[in-house]
Amino acid sequence: MTARGAADWRSRARRLALLLSERGDVTDDAWRSAVGAVPRHRLVPEAYRQEAGTGAWQRIDTASDGGLDLVYSPTTLVTALDDSSGHLLASSSSTKPDLMLRMLHVLDVHEGHRVLEIGTGTGYNAALLAHRLGDDAVYSVDVDGELVDVARHRLSEIGFEPTLVAADGVEGLPEHAPFDRIISTCSVPSVPWSWAEQLTSDGKMLLDLKVGNAGGNLVALDRRPDRVEGRFTARWATFMTMWHGRDAPVPRAPRATCSTERSTTAPPRPWESHRVVWFLAQLALPRHVGIGLRLDPDTLRPVAATLDSPDGSWASVDLDGAGGIRRVVEAGPIRLWASVEDAHDRWVGFGEPDWPRFGVTAQPDRQWVWLDVPAGPNTWPLPPPSDL
Repeated sequence: MTARGAADWRSRARRLALLLSERGDVTDDAWRSAVGAVPRHRLVPEAYRQEAGTGAWQRIDTASDGGLDLVYSPTTLVTALDDSSGHLLASSSSTKPDLMLRMLHVLDVHEGHRVLEIGTGTGYNAALLAHRLGDDAVYSVDVDGELVDVARHRLSEIGFEPTLVAADGVEGLPEHAPFDRIISTCSVPSVPWSWAEQLTSDGKMLLDLKVGNAGGNLVALDRRPDRVEGRFTARWATFMTMWHGRDAPVPRAPRATCSTERSTTAPPRPWESHRVVWFLAQLALPRHVGIGLRLDPDTLRPVAATLDSPDGSWASVDLDGAGGIRRVVEAGPIRLWASVEDAHDRWVGFGEPDWPRFGVTAQPDRQWVWLDVPAGPNTWPLPPPSDL
């Protein structure tokens, strides 16, 4: 790299560190230094950006001037596309630096800690950790062996040698345990107990607990003698679902035909407008419920939100309605929208609580979500870890 090229990325990295400090995403000088020192463009040499007008994907060389501006900004970078559905869709990404630094702050990482990362990705987070803690204190696992090899090579080229392992992240890395901190950049429907077992007695983990489709948030859990326990973070964030390398398509029954109509006052798209409500609803809904929109065939304008489940049940909720009252059409053995209505009613009855009032307790044999206190009257069971 030329002297000018090095100066270009370093000045941008320092500006990014300053921006994250001004926004409150970075409050620690050690992380500010790491952001300014790690050449993110070397770990993400190309990215893809979708044009607003046409929807076409544009490949970006991150070492170019425009690419450097993009890679050293608080932006999620699309790093891979997939065309298996007949359309190009984003299939992999590099987490926004501001989110990554907020997560490291919540995790309360300090010198002397040994950290396990679940989900290696591009290696950027591993580089930040290695810059602060040293190579010997950083471990990262990902099920995609090719991705791990690429990340290992690129990290080595910029001077970092953390331990990277290609394996199913649900098992953690027992051969290198215990860890003071565990951070997951993929979502799970319940807490893998293997992670809890690999924490030190005063350890902490941060993970994206996502039940069903888009229903969840980051939760920080502290190790206790018989459990891990903690609350959801105030700011919502989510990651792609953990992939095990063996996941098969979920079989779906034919769509039910006999439908009924009624009215509802629950928000039609809670996964966007009322995320806590949607999370509570997902705790009662069957697994693998799909969400979507029905478009007007003439205007292509969204006119209804839709739910569907593998047993053929479905629901359609009009987006518009007089006085907040909307039409619901349902069919199949499960009244899918009833779970949303019940969750919304309970949420209103609780005083419309936001994420920090909710928490999670996980023990070897059971796990649950709670409101305000772990042993209080308002709790919801989580799926058993065996379902991971």
